Amino acid sequence: MELNQAAAITGVDGEILLRLTAAAVIGLLLGLDRELRGHAAGLRTHGLICFSAAAMTVSVIGLYLQLGGERMDPLRIFEATGAFIGIIGAGLIVFSKGQVHNLTTAAHLWLAAVIGIACGAGQWPLVLVSSVISLVMLTLLRIVEDKAEKRLLGKEKPQED
Repeated sequence: MELNQAAAITGVDGEILLRLTAAAVIGLLLGLDRELRGHAAGLRTHGLICFSAAAMTVSVIGLYLQLGGERMDPLRIFEATGAFIGIIGAGLIVFSKGQVHNLTTAAHLWLAAVIGIACGAGQWPLVLVSSVISLVMLTLLRIVEDKAEKRLLGKEKPQED
């Protein structure tokens, strides 16, 4: 697989603007589901995380090119992002009354970060596939879950005579 060319940071150009804007828009779209359902991390959180991951990736790639690839490991961006999202996700996840809450939201933030990294790296096929699949999982599976829950609740209700 051949990756897109890295965009050197010498000024604000169309490629950098495209990468960062795509990350912000996709992050906001990912957060829309959480926002509409009243979960802890919504539009702004997802948008900021996706955008931040993209900006960090563009910066690391630019720095890597600027230094000629010496004494740098751009893959550490995944390590740093993983650690950061892990801290935020751990803060979101709550165990209460025998149930776990916000687990999907925490996983969703991780997804926003990964898509942001892909936007920052200009990996457009990965961005497209990841965005579409994640949006389908969040919307389509929610509809399936809601219908299944209604069926289960409908069967459990005692019939009145």
